[in-house]
Amino acid sequence: MTAASVEPLLEALRIQLERMGKVTGEGDSRRLFHGRGGCYQGFDFLVVDYFAPVMLVTLFRQPDNEAEILNAMQGLLAGAGISNIAVQRRYLPGAPLSWLTEACGETLYARRGPLRFNLELGYQNVGYFLDIEPGRQWLEARVRERMSVNGRCRVLNLFAFTCAFSVIAAREGASVLNVDMNGGVLSRGRENHRLNGLAGDDVRYMALDILRSFGRINRAGPFDIAVVDPPTHQKGSFEAERHYSKLIRRLPESLAEGAELLLCLNSPGHSEAWLRELVAQSSDQFEVVARLPQSEDFPDISGDSALKMLHLRRRPSPA
Repeated sequence: MTAASVEPLLEALRIQLERMGKVTGEGDSRRLFHGRGGCYQGFDFLVVDYFAPVMLVTLFRQPDNEAEILNAMQGLLAGAGISNIAVQRRYLPGAPLSWLTEACGETLYARRGPLRFNLELGYQNVGYFLDIEPGRQWLEARVRERMSVNGRCRVLNLFAFTCAFSVIAAREGASVLNVDMNGGVLSRGRENHRLNGLAGDDVRYMALDILRSFGRINRAGPFDIAVVDPPTHQKGSFEAERHYSKLIRRLPESLAEGAELLLCLNSPGHSEAWLRELVAQSSDQFEVVARLPQSEDFPDISGDSALKMLHLRRRPSPA
């Protein structure tokens, strides 16, 4: 690459920085550059995320001119008032983190309006997924509507990870059951609730292998809303090709009639049509209402390669 070839990246960042306005330590977290979507030729290896006051640059492979790219970005970001820049190299074992600048000494959070979520930059997954924000907005609206009509709402959050969906639902007044086989991430989820003043008895946690534990999950239902956001490949526990259909077949047991479901799949190798067909073949108790739109911060040349979020509704039982 020549130096001039860095300009498309810098121009895209300039546009996003202008949209952000004045950089502060309280701004909402967001993606500023999404090369993984294939919309920026030659930069499919690079993403840039803003977690105030830190800019996180993630490299999925090593470009020939890595130093040139990072130096150019550092100059641009410094001019915008951003002085804390971290680099995560996902192409190296363990995805090590380093700093282009002096390391930020503050406790770091993802921010969404008044809500905060703990971040761990030393992990491959820092603890908060920016691309699924349309799903969080969907859940927020669904819970708010059901609370206004019924005065209550029960939410099932499967593959809960650090429980960001649960924080959103609990803030709107829902009771939530968070289920994940990883007790460590559920502990981080508990802390996210405490951080936001939402550590009441209406939020529960189960460290379970979901596919083997529907009996216990069902006893806590029936649920009005469910969120299912599994990994595509999690060795020894969940493989989309093998297990997603089984999960869809079992879900109606846990859900009330008319319950709504957000079904997610973040796999470039599986199309929207594949997921819709999987639903149709796995259970006749769900209708697909719509696919949620992608976040504007995550442009992708192919809708099938991007994160897929389907809004489903459980059909009423035959009279």
